[in-house]
Amino acid sequence: MKNGQKLKTAHYRKMLESKAEEVRHSLSAQKAAQVVSRLDVPSDEGDLSQQHHEEWIFLNRNTIDMKLLREISDALHRIDHDTYGICPECEEAISTKRLDAVPWARFCVTCQEMIANRIADGEIMEYEEA
Repeated sequence: MKNGQKLKTAHYRKMLESKAEEVRHSLSAQKAAQVVSRLDVPSDEGDLSQQHHEEWIFLNRNTIDMKLLREISDALHRIDHDTYGICPECEEAISTKRLDAVPWARFCVTCQEMIANRIADGEIMEYEEA
């Protein structure tokens, strides 16, 4: 690996690790907020409904955050194995602009759109590596 490439991947590693820490902190803050706001015994159906709605929001946020943590972990794994920044679909380099915006991006923009369309059309559930 060239020295310039090592500097770039070190930069992205730092960005990814920072984002992972931010997401982990958010997860613990969300959990604490939910525990504090939870009513032990809802006083009426409105309170119960509100509590269920807040639990639904918490679970959805938690699911999204956990998915993001997996994507970040996968990106760090790609850095460790010198495959970071290469689209596994077309095997072309992912643009620096895209990696600066979404450092955990696995695909180039073109392939990401193609995969998203296949998912939307019901052809695949989610991307599976060959």
